[in-house]
Amino acid sequence: MKIIRRPAFGLALSGGAARGLAHIGVLKVLEREGILIDCLSGTSMGGVVAAFYGAGYSADDMQHEALRMGRLKEMIRLVDIRAAERGLLAGEKVRRYLSEQLGELTFADLRLPVVLNAVDVVRGCEVVLRSGLVADAVRATISVPAIFDPLELEGRFLVDGGVLNNLPANHLRSIGAEVILAVDVSVASAVKRRIQAQGEPSARGQVLMSAEAVMMSALADVQLQAARPDLIIYPEIPEEINALNGFTRAAETIRAGEEAAERALPTLQALLRPGLRWPREVVAPGDLENVAWG
Repeated sequence: MKIIRRPAFGLALSGGAARGLAHIGVLKVLEREGILIDCLSGTSMGGVVAAFYGAGYSADDMQHEALRMGRLKEMIRLVDIRAAERGLLAGEKVRRYLSEQLGELTFADLRLPVVLNAVDVVRGCEVVLRSGLVADAVRATISVPAIFDPLELEGRFLVDGGVLNNLPANHLRSIGAEVILAVDVSVASAVKRRIQAQGEPSARGQVLMSAEAVMMSALADVQLQAARPDLIIYPEIPEEINALNGFTRAAETIRAGEEAAERALPTLQALLRPGLRWPREVVAPGDLENVAWG
């Protein structure tokens, strides 16, 4: 009997602070449809979601925790009272919270392969995190410069991986992914697409925002050209939900991820058809590689 296997499926989750809660919505749809994930990568909030999912948390588990932690009193408990040396927050309470949730799990203990990334601010390079304690790696990848102290780990001073690679889809190919779905919830991407739709910036502030978005998006484009994800989705998160207040509006943000995944579902299911000859076979009219869904 000839066995026809499906292509190995990798999921890449971008940074975006509270906007990253939309990743949970994407996972809810994948679970509902029985789409199995073989490996994950993520940075910043995307790294949090990827690590928790790899550790065995379901999308519903993460949604429940996001709603709980979205309460103001719970968020305050994560704020360090003492002054940090290199950022507004020392990050010790966040590290303690991550240890409570992830225990002493190492990357080798995870049920799925997970790759996170950070940036060494002394050497000026990206650092791929695939070994050691998962909680340490998550603390490193969320270390937004000037907000959190960098995490000192094995002689490196690590900050948020989004500084150099905010959608680390490129790391999935090295661990066997044949079909890659990338989810981009970054503010820069949202601003760039909104201004492009308008045709011109409508205010002075938008000129600055557009320039910053172009700069950050250009860096992301370089990484994506190397990774060549097969499908990119951009959850339509309401404009008034930003990187910070999104934690208190978790349900809306998660729902935006669900809606984006549902729109992309027919294309994703076609890409994951068993027996597909990758990377050359066309699975539907037109070329499906690098299809973007809003």
